[in-house]
Amino acid sequence: MSVPLSVTIFLPLAAGLAGAVLPRGWARWTVLAAALAVLGIAIWMVADYPAGGAGLRDLTNQQWIPELGIRYSLGVDGLNVFLIALTALLWVAATAAACFREWDRPRLFYFHMALAETAVLGAFCAQDLALFVFFFDLMLVPFYFLIGSWGGRQRVRATTKLVIYTLVGSLLMLAGAVALGVLATPAGGHVSFALPVLAHRLVGKGTQEWIFLLFAAAFLVKAPAFPFHGWMPDAYRAAPIPVLVVFSAVLSKVGMYGFLRIVVPLLPQAAQHYQTLMIVIAVVSILYGSALAFSQDDARLVVGYSSVAQLGFILLGIFALDVEGKGAQGAVLQMVNHGLVVAPLFLIIWALSARAGGSESLGRMGGVAFRAPALAGLFLIVALATLAMPGSANFVGELLILFGTFSTKLAFGLVASAGVALAAVYMIRMYQRSMHNRVGAAVESRDVTRGELVTIAPLVAVIVALGVYPHFVVARTERSTVRQERPAASLEHASETGGQASVPPAGTAELGPLGRAP
Repeated sequence: MSVPLSVTIFLPLAAGLAGAVLPRGWARWTVLAAALAVLGIAIWMVADYPAGGAGLRDLTNQQWIPELGIRYSLGVDGLNVFLIALTALLWVAATAAACFREWDRPRLFYFHMALAETAVLGAFCAQDLALFVFFFDLMLVPFYFLIGSWGGRQRVRATTKLVIYTLVGSLLMLAGAVALGVLATPAGGHVSFALPVLAHRLVGKGTQEWIFLLFAAAFLVKAPAFPFHGWMPDAYRAAPIPVLVVFSAVLSKVGMYGFLRIVVPLLPQAAQHYQTLMIVIAVVSILYGSALAFSQDDARLVVGYSSVAQLGFILLGIFALDVEGKGAQGAVLQMVNHGLVVAPLFLIIWALSARAGGSESLGRMGGVAFRAPALAGLFLIVALATLAMPGSANFVGELLILFGTFSTKLAFGLVASAGVALAAVYMIRMYQRSMHNRVGAAVESRDVTRGELVTIAPLVAVIVALGVYPHFVVARTERSTVRQERPAASLEHASETGGQASVPPAGTAELGPLGRAP
């Protein structure tokens, strides 16, 4: 028997509220227990979701604001089931890492961590556009306080830039969502923001094109992708590491997920029209992020700019728009892979800085490997996965993305391939400088502690498991992903062959009455 999605989404928030009124020392364990419970539910969801499945499961579909056509609609399919599991896993790791140190105003800190998990889970589960916008905007609130109140130096500047960039993007998306719901309503019909209904109520090509730009701005800022990444360096420097783990590894996926869940199926003609523009942004992000990652001495920014490059690969796969959907399948797999490697990378940086007198400069971390073989081994596995070494799930994800891109945009695929080589350069450089250079003057060479092992080792174990059997993810995401891409991919195929194609709706009949054409 499945647990209602509402319980899964709001359990962390309930724990955060409980922790806020319980004695001071209980907040961390209450929120951690809720995160573990959500992880258990997410593991059950993944285990219960069949290979080759495409339908929505664990449905919740109730009226919320009927006057505005907004429904409280939630569901799980192959597109989001692993992103829900990724969120649950990484929130456990981040919360556990936070529990090993003391925080000012701990009850408030853990409340915001719990609220952030609820917002992200809600965004991934939402099957109503207005509900998705609500959770998407809610995510900004806890991270504003988590970085602004518990961040390092320059946290005020960092949060100011974060709010400006993200709020502008969110307002544009809100305008696009309202416009899409209203303009898609047929004469005499009722306004609806349910995604299955909007998939059948396609607006005209010209309308799609300007609405597409509103959504794209919000999602590219959230990622971030070049040139919408201006907030990223300051936010990454200022954020506490447990906060940065989920901020970088999970929140960036909400933007990419938005393209697959909303933009491509609901605005297929605009997706095909702007395909080249989005691929150019993706390729530039790959090259720019890789070049900047190579030039950084701050370990956080090496990972931050590498994330810009990796998210460029994900964007490339989404807008490959190949008929077989290989690019999109690779993009979904890479969303999971990127989150799994970024989280332990930041936790390892935290461990290395504790051995280098608090410094996160690569120039001051050298020589740790000689007396910390377990930490060096964990770091090596994560580094090799990050650079997509054959035998890792990252290799399979990037290969699928490149196959999809080669079939539609060969020249861009060839240029993007350079990012694979550049990833090897900056990750090997980071590993060598932090682990094998001359021992820094302030470095304490000691092996991984129990707390570090508890938070890092399980993530590395999942990385290894997916490297052995990446088909576990691909088999369960394939049909849902291809279904979302089908409307835009059919248009792209027709333009290449010189034929004409109708725009089929992204198959969403599994929501019953909501899934019928109006």
